[in-house]
Amino acid sequence: MKTPISQPAPVDTSSLGRAIVSLRRIQGWSQKDLAGKILKEDGQSITPQYLNDIEHDRRTPSSAHMVHQFATVLGVNPDVLYLLARRVPDDIAQSGASTQQIEKAFVAFRKEIKGR
Repeated sequence: MKTPISQPAPVDTSSLGRAIVSLRRIQGWSQKDLAGKILKEDGQSITPQYLNDIEHDRRTPSSAHMVHQFATVLGVNPDVLYLLARRVPDDIAQSGASTQQIEKAFVAFRKEIKGR
């Protein structure tokens, strides 16, 4: 009899903190492990307490750099974390898009998310 292949646990996308917890657990890391891998702009790692605050949705990553650090280390597209952090990526925010382009993009996004 074959042993069933276990599927990775689904990522909880109900909040940024819950997504980070899910992704961290998939990797089998403790908070201390993950905190040591996330580097601030000055090259220093974040503290486990700071990570704990993020995971409990008391704080959000303080910069785009930090969002990218989490995404890279956890192996997820940064856009997913930007959405959950309720932030707009710098390349989009600084694109100079017109109001019509922004509205059109959000209509398309809503259609995709809602499946219509």
